[in-house]
Amino acid sequence: MRYIPAMQDLTRDHGDQPIDALMTRWGISNHDLVDTSYEQLNHKQVQKARKGRQLTLKMMQKLARTLNDAVVIRLEKIERPKFEPYLHKHLFNYAKNYNADWVDPNESLKLK
Repeated sequence: MRYIPAMQDLTRDHGDQPIDALMTRWGISNHDLVDTSYEQLNHKQVQKARKGRQLTLKMMQKLARTLNDAVVIRLEKIERPKFEPYLHKHLFNYAKNYNADWVDPNESLKLK
């Protein structure tokens, strides 16, 4: 029997993430996020994020910035100043300071 170090166990897969639900709510596909990114985000990274494969803090923050950009593009111009940016702790349930009871402050904003 082969020994498997703790870093390689199943705790690196966290299941569907809040980013998946937010992308669905805003009508943003993986491809939309990749196209919006100024930081060379790729489809594989977005898919890993949505399905809960553990990412680094830097990657979580990159995804949060890109998601915010993608949402703002979809909002009416009058709604854009009301938008409150998402932080990585809102998008990933394994991020430090994640709050399962967090309520999306952008719920009332309307899409184009």
